[in-house]
Amino acid sequence: MSNPLVECIPNYSEARRPEVVEAILSAIRSVNGVVILDKHSDLDHNRTVVTMVGTPAAVEEAAFRSIKKAAELIDLNQHTGAHPRIGATDVVPFVPITDVTMSDCIEIARRLGKHVAEHLSIPVYLYEEAATRPERQNLETIRKGQYEGLKEEIKTNSDRQPDFGPAELGPAGATVIGARQPLIAFNIYLTTSEVAIAQKIAKAVRNSSGGLHYVKAMGVLVEGRAQVSMNLTHYRQTPIARVVEMVRREAERYGVGIHHSELVGLVPQEALVDAAVWYTQLDQFEPGQILESRLYDVLRAPDASTPDKGDFLAELASASPTPGGGSAAAHTGAAAAALVAMVGRLTVGKKKYADVESQMWPLIEHADALRDQLSRLVAEDSAAFEGFMAASRLPKDNPDQIAARTAAMETATLEAAKVPAHTVELALEVMRLAVQAAELGNLNAISDAASAVHLAEAALQSAGLNILVNVKSLKDSSKAAEFTQTFQSNQQEAQSLLTKLNEILSSRAQFPI
Repeated sequence: MSNPLVECIPNYSEARRPEVVEAILSAIRSVNGVVILDKHSDLDHNRTVVTMVGTPAAVEEAAFRSIKKAAELIDLNQHTGAHPRIGATDVVPFVPITDVTMSDCIEIARRLGKHVAEHLSIPVYLYEEAATRPERQNLETIRKGQYEGLKEEIKTNSDRQPDFGPAELGPAGATVIGARQPLIAFNIYLTTSEVAIAQKIAKAVRNSSGGLHYVKAMGVLVEGRAQVSMNLTHYRQTPIARVVEMVRREAERYGVGIHHSELVGLVPQEALVDAAVWYTQLDQFEPGQILESRLYDVLRAPDASTPDKGDFLAELASASPTPGGGSAAAHTGAAAAALVAMVGRLTVGKKKYADVESQMWPLIEHADALRDQLSRLVAEDSAAFEGFMAASRLPKDNPDQIAARTAAMETATLEAAKVPAHTVELALEVMRLAVQAAELGNLNAISDAASAVHLAEAALQSAGLNILVNVKSLKDSSKAAEFTQTFQSNQQEAQSLLTKLNEILSSRAQFPI
């Protein structure tokens, strides 16, 4: 049973105006399929952190709507707060939860980044796993100088140029979007109001100053009490208990202790279980001993009694004339595009192919778009054929009816030729992408890229046959000739791409071709 869920934890630069926070939350709630799990507003930080979860598409749309609403209501020129920030919506991380991979989250981040930049004119930086440059993996690097500093530097410093959008900050500032592992926002309050002590402890604890790996920390004053504010970016490598004990030891150096701690947002159950196991010394503990975990596994088990739904191949094998060869061609082209995207996804994130990653992401996005378009053509081809059949059934009992039927038949035939012609065009584009994937992509998947080339070529040829059979019935001979000539030109390019593929397979994979 597949139930993809992704988590998103956007941070907004507002906490002191409840009506603004509520408007942002309403924007999120307006999207079906998204649930807000938590909302944490800190008046001193003047920052609100929201945790939402849902299907990938729904969460992506909810994040966009919330960014749009925040941009309308928050002016960074008027904003003050203890927490560093560069945007009205400051940072938007996506976290894989169930049936979603990190690669999926990177793609969501990239799509959302482009969408925000294009439709809201907000500069967007990609960070963590989605970063386009190693130095941008770290959020603090991107946020250096905060809104005020970035506002000047973005215009002149090439290193501060955004990944998407204009090199200029408006009142909404810039937004940092990315993908990461679950992060624990964890604050420890000390038994003192001296913020200098919290700052010294933070320096000792954080990784950048030689402290614990996967710990980011700063010392701040919150509600009259010194606080060590931390982000734990990999709780499995540096667990909560280890962080607490180091803060405790450092605090003792200055004659203070831990007053209490707090979580900002949600925390993975595993992190708290690890802390409980450490403090209670349950050395023989097994995760399967947790009752709720066992129940969750039972509830997620597939229901064997649920019947399988019919699929495209079953429809194709039926006695119905639709779907037919044109739909099969589009379906095959969509399968080829899916293979191209797969090869791209097997390439990104691999150190061996880091030099082509910037080419792979556009390839993946283009392949996914082609797959969607070709998938729509499956139904469009059937609809075009049914339109032709409807025209052929029009009455022809008198000259007026005959003329009307003839005109309708010509229009329907033209439409029946246009759909496979579009399939040919898209299949050829898939072939181009597949050859690029074979040339640059993961060598272990080169046979998949080659399969995509051949599937796309089969789609092209099959759709072409549907063009030829339809244009034979056209009364407009010039239109028929135009369709035929375009198809023949596409065939020639397809043949060139097959030749290029064979050269790549021979040289790069040493296939005996």
